Amino acid sequence: MTPRNDSRAGRGARSSTVLPLLVVAAVGFSASAFVGTPRRGRPAFRAALLQNPTDPEPFFADPEASASASAPPTGKERDLRSIIEERNSALPAGTDEGSFGLNEDTPDAEAAAAAALVDSSDRMIARATKVRPYPLFVLEKAAEFVDEVSAGVGRAVSATGVEFGEGAGRSSAQTQTVEKVVVLGTGWGAASFLKDADTDAFDVTVVSPRNFFLFTPMLAGSSVGTVEYRSITEPIRLINGKARYLEATATSIDREARTVTCESVVCEGNSCTIEEFVVEYDRLIFSVGAQTNTFGIPGVREYCNFLKGVDDARRIRTAIINCFERAGLPHLTDDQRRATLTFAVIGAGPTGVEFASELRDFVEQEGPRYYPQLLQFIKIKIIEASPTVLAPFDRNLQAAAIDALTRRSIVGDEAQSLDLTELLLDSGVSEVSTDAIRLADGREIPYGLAVWAAGNGPLPITLQLIEELGAGAQSEAQSVARGRLAVDPWLRVLGGDGSIFSLGDCSCAVANQLPATAQVAGQQGSYLARLLARCRLPEDGAPPARRPDAPVSVADAVTGFTTGTNTVAAPFQFLNLGILAYTGDGSALAQLQLTPSEGARVKGTGKIGFGLWRSVYLSKQVSVRNRVLVLFDWAKTRVFGRDITRI
Repeated sequence: MTPRNDSRAGRGARSSTVLPLLVVAAVGFSASAFVGTPRRGRPAFRAALLQNPTDPEPFFADPEASASASAPPTGKERDLRSIIEERNSALPAGTDEGSFGLNEDTPDAEAAAAAALVDSSDRMIARATKVRPYPLFVLEKAAEFVDEVSAGVGRAVSATGVEFGEGAGRSSAQTQTVEKVVVLGTGWGAASFLKDADTDAFDVTVVSPRNFFLFTPMLAGSSVGTVEYRSITEPIRLINGKARYLEATATSIDREARTVTCESVVCEGNSCTIEEFVVEYDRLIFSVGAQTNTFGIPGVREYCNFLKGVDDARRIRTAIINCFERAGLPHLTDDQRRATLTFAVIGAGPTGVEFASELRDFVEQEGPRYYPQLLQFIKIKIIEASPTVLAPFDRNLQAAAIDALTRRSIVGDEAQSLDLTELLLDSGVSEVSTDAIRLADGREIPYGLAVWAAGNGPLPITLQLIEELGAGAQSEAQSVARGRLAVDPWLRVLGGDGSIFSLGDCSCAVANQLPATAQVAGQQGSYLARLLARCRLPEDGAPPARRPDAPVSVADAVTGFTTGTNTVAAPFQFLNLGILAYTGDGSALAQLQLTPSEGARVKGTGKIGFGLWRSVYLSKQVSVRNRVLVLFDWAKTRVFGRDITRI
């Protein structure tokens, strides 16, 4: 616990502006489901992978042994950051990546979930944990919006220095003991938590190697120059200026000591070194996300590009220009040019389809200007192991996506008609080499650039925490969680003491599995901020209970009416508002979820879908600054085209 000045009225700072209710209702569904790609069913998770006593990786090393090891390496900052990234993304030797991810074929998922939850015969708890009826749940969400507007007005008033009511006249010297809350990560879940976190009641520290929030749904556009990287990022310190930020990578967690071991690159002049330090916590918010899952396919990690962060987008953007410049060399044959200008996209989920569509726009709009003599050699090949694209969408929207992707392109002053995109469905990848992709049926596809967008897998620190939790509820739930942290309805990690919460792609609600999307993580972050601010969190596995002194908001009243109690905290419930995906040439798919029923979906394609896609993505930007920059990038691209300069 830390003594903290309690003179500040209001809650954590928020950088985004309040939008009109109509826009907010439309945007909640958006910026999200499009990031996570569908996960494929894989063999059952093997607990032995988490209990390898000979594992050489630093995540599983004894902290005392590592302290006595040789001195940390020194060198350039960029090189040392790469060292930390590599050793904190490499899984233990012998790990089968195919054993991770969402298990869509587990028949006993409900039984495993029931066994993992806290057993209680209390009727009040049973009712409180039931799924809230949809109409009342929507009313609850609307009330939360009203509460947010009221809180925003209160923060604006408090910023003027005028205090009213009980807070007036309070001494600035008045202090109280507050809990230390450590947040690992700066993704969707962490950013949403920080927006709503009560930093007067908690001492919040954020640990992440990335000092910014990234709007991942627009990462595909940044990889071809439609928008710039800095336009879709926001410094984490601007999201909540009262939270402390530490630029470091969390490497291990000691649950008993309640500490997180971290590594950071520290520079003095031109000399840099890796230093290790420890951060203590009372509550840990584990939201580190996931890394790309290669499913153990040879050559994927060595030769394919991923699309998870700004560095990935920057590498892809450079590689695209490299391919065109290399193909223009005079000594190449036509077959060599054709191979060099073959862009392979492995994975036909939202990430893969949106990247292929953005790349196609680049070729159609910039190709005739910069590379007219190379247009005939360009091919974009989308490789997918399943029989369709965009699995989360309805079949008619999937068909519309296929039509948009495979349409013929009319490019150049001479109106050349080209088949730019080729779909290879039911085509699993068996191996990737330096210049060719081998499919499961024996075919080989020469390529110049390969982008892997086929699934998510756990980070080593997630596996380390699962091992740290040992045998019990967490281990039993891994048949469902498959390398993710299994959580209870209140997002508490199973097998823990109630001090660790997990959200986003690294977590799995075993009782009600949710898609690995930004929409889910964002709602979880906001929910957890409210839960910590208003409830007592027992460490004996009992459900969180509302604090008697906590104010009752309009949303709380609606929730209490729905659950039949104002004592037990309502569990997290996801409100699915729909999904979007860009399909190129100013067209997009929109699938709005008005009710849980599949028959109540509103669907849009073409220009209507594109209008929704752009308006939603623009509205969901974190700040006014981001919205202005994105608008400027779109206008700049429309007027001047994309910049192909290599710097």
